[in-house]
Amino acid sequence: MTSAGAAQDSRIMTSSAPSHTPTTAAFYVQAVLSFALSLTAVGIGVVFLPVDGWVRAFLGIAMLYTVTSAFTLAKVLRDRQEDTYITSRVDRARLDKLLTDHDPFKVDAV
Repeated sequence: MTSAGAAQDSRIMTSSAPSHTPTTAAFYVQAVLSFALSLTAVGIGVVFLPVDGWVRAFLGIAMLYTVTSAFTLAKVLRDRQEDTYITSRVDRARLDKLLTDHDPFKVDAV
């Protein structure tokens, strides 16, 4: 194979990864503070609500359940997205290999 053909093959096999920008420190701090502030505000609202203790306890447990289920949902969505990305990378690698191995000018021996 000529050097031009080898260069072309190496370009075909190279696939760029999707752009993944890391989270900045400011965005991370903003997200953590926003979460802490909202959780604190709802917690204070439940504590000072003028109702019976049982109702306050129920609302507190409901708030904690909502927070934990939100974390679980975020994790499941992230895992599904990562699985989809890995599967698409494997499929792309297989397609690249098939395209690289295919030689349209090859004549089969008769």
